[in-house]
Amino acid sequence: MRLHVAEHPLITHKLTVLRDESTSSPVFRQLTEELVTLLAYEATRNVRVEPHEIQTPVTTTIGVKISEPRPLVVPILRAGLGMLEGMVKLIPTAEVGFLGMVRNEETLEPSTYAERLPDDLSDRQCFVLDPMLATGGSLGAAIEFLFERGAQDVTAICLLGAPEGVAAIEKQIAGRDVTLVLGAMDERLNEKGYIVPGLGDAGDRLYGTV
Repeated sequence: MRLHVAEHPLITHKLTVLRDESTSSPVFRQLTEELVTLLAYEATRNVRVEPHEIQTPVTTTIGVKISEPRPLVVPILRAGLGMLEGMVKLIPTAEVGFLGMVRNEETLEPSTYAERLPDDLSDRQCFVLDPMLATGGSLGAAIEFLFERGAQDVTAICLLGAPEGVAAIEKQIAGRDVTLVLGAMDERLNEKGYIVPGLGDAGDRLYGTV
């Protein structure tokens, strides 16, 4: 597994505002979108491209375009939806799938309640969006789900991660081609499985408590 923790003052600044409990949901959503676009720049560094000839006002030249099959972006519902717009702004030609997962707050184990994905992900580059990498259960299950569908290259983008979650993902996906991109690595998990210092429940802060 390749781990990339972003170290950029703009990312740190935006995360600081996200962490503040007084930040409103509209501002939280806007900053999340901006952060994902910044993180996606790193996450797509190895996106597959192919040569493409174009005509400039001066001459013909060879550039590149994103290869087929197109990348697949998969937000984990519901909090991952808040990251989707920032990702597709950077890769507007990507396809979008959805994976609904929920964590049991007592056992901390994830379960899948909905999915909208192609049946065959062979040779697809997949980008999974999940704001918080806490225990690693939901994200690890989502990554395994994609590999079971035939994916060969998965990149996960998270705003924050905890060392325990990173270790759990690395153990679970041993031997898989996985890249993990984090906005920041926080200190630890608390007894309830929340990231410390963290930013609380990302879904609730994005959309309100349901």
